[in-house]
Amino acid sequence: MTIPRSSPLIDELTRPFWTSGCDGVLSILRCSNCAYWIHPPAPRCRNCRSNQVGAQPGSGRGSVYSFTVNHHPWNESVTEPYVVAIVELDEQAGLRLTTNIIGCDPDTVYVGMQVVVDFLPHEDAWLPVFRPGPRVGVAEPEVVAT
Repeated sequence: MTIPRSSPLIDELTRPFWTSGCDGVLSILRCSNCAYWIHPPAPRCRNCRSNQVGAQPGSGRGSVYSFTVNHHPWNESVTEPYVVAIVELDEQAGLRLTTNIIGCDPDTVYVGMQVVVDFLPHEDAWLPVFRPGPRVGVAEPEVVAT
């Protein structure tokens, strides 16, 4: 499935976020003063107001915080429904990205679903999208037949 997209505005502040996907890494700004993760990118920390912020690699893991399945034919080149989601990253409560969930039937997405980052190249950017996947180091529940 291809979802039509506009090109993101890439500047010095947003460049690490939009281009680190070429290496398979989700880079997010982080304050070197208080270790607070910052997204969307901002020149100052929202927690301590320090201007000592820089890109750091994140785990690329999170969970679906909220989502909707789009069925409306906004663009005739999109023939399938697709998921627009807010994913909360494991790094910090409240650290959320608006993104798409790919790699599964849209009807199987649910709030709390564990997801891992993937990237779609788009012009000069690597767009972070997420697909179902377990968190590393977290045991998945065992399914027991009754």
